[in-house]
Amino acid sequence: MNIKIGTAPDSWGVWFPENEKQTNWERCMDEMAEAGYAGIELGPWGYLPNQYEKLKEELEKRNLELTATTLVGDLTSDSRTEELITLLDEMSELQLRFESAKYVVLIDDCYTDLFSGEMVRPQFLNDNEWNKFINNITKICDHARTNYGLEVVFHPHAQSHVETEEQIERLLNDTDINLCLDTGHHAYADGDPVAFMQKHYKRIPYLHLKSCDLKVREKMQREGWSFAKAVSEDVMCEPELGVVDMKAFMKVLEDINFNGWAIVEQDMYPAPFEKPFPIAKRTREYLKTLCMS
Repeated sequence: MNIKIGTAPDSWGVWFPENEKQTNWERCMDEMAEAGYAGIELGPWGYLPNQYEKLKEELEKRNLELTATTLVGDLTSDSRTEELITLLDEMSELQLRFESAKYVVLIDDCYTDLFSGEMVRPQFLNDNEWNKFINNITKICDHARTNYGLEVVFHPHAQSHVETEEQIERLLNDTDINLCLDTGHHAYADGDPVAFMQKHYKRIPYLHLKSCDLKVREKMQREGWSFAKAVSEDVMCEPELGVVDMKAFMKVLEDINFNGWAIVEQDMYPAPFEKPFPIAKRTREYLKTLCMS
């Protein structure tokens, strides 16, 4: 087993390329390195430096590797899919220069407005809508593979069209795309990430680690909070604190001899500037107790 532990700007409350509520990128990268992580995701395009020489310099002086880029958008929309492919083309020019960055994490937009909680697209897709959705995912995946040799991994996400285990398994059945399994989002949708990893590990080369506080989720559902409001109330929490049995999850990783990146990616927006670093350090130390060195 060879688990490499990284983190992501999301764990510092970064959701946008620029936002006054977000930690600046220099502090973010400094704290990632000081907390003991080996790799980082690029996060929203334009947040971290996206010129090769500058990013290379900033990574090397902190002894960090780049692991992945991210695409987020409405995958039920043909026009939005084309926009994501254009962004993929732009990002690939940078990504291909880093041998460690083999993955593109693909996420479907939420069907609710992040901040108001209002429905902005149907929660469930009919068969025709699902087929269009699958075709758009396949188009992005094939484009990345054929043109750049990059692997797109699909990230099931709370309040998106692939969030429940049933929906994830339908995606796996209808495509050849592999997954970025996010333990926190999986638990949020009442899934069991331990059993799911054990069942589908051959389709899961890349991990996001965090947990979910189901008491916060229940309050969210009872009071009609938006997802962003729930995140601000720590619905996604440290691996040690939530519902996910991380010791059992680690045992599965040992049993399958997992070899790859596990990215600590704890949704936090907005995050007071002093909040992320202590959490990042605690999480890194906790993962060491699970033999995730």
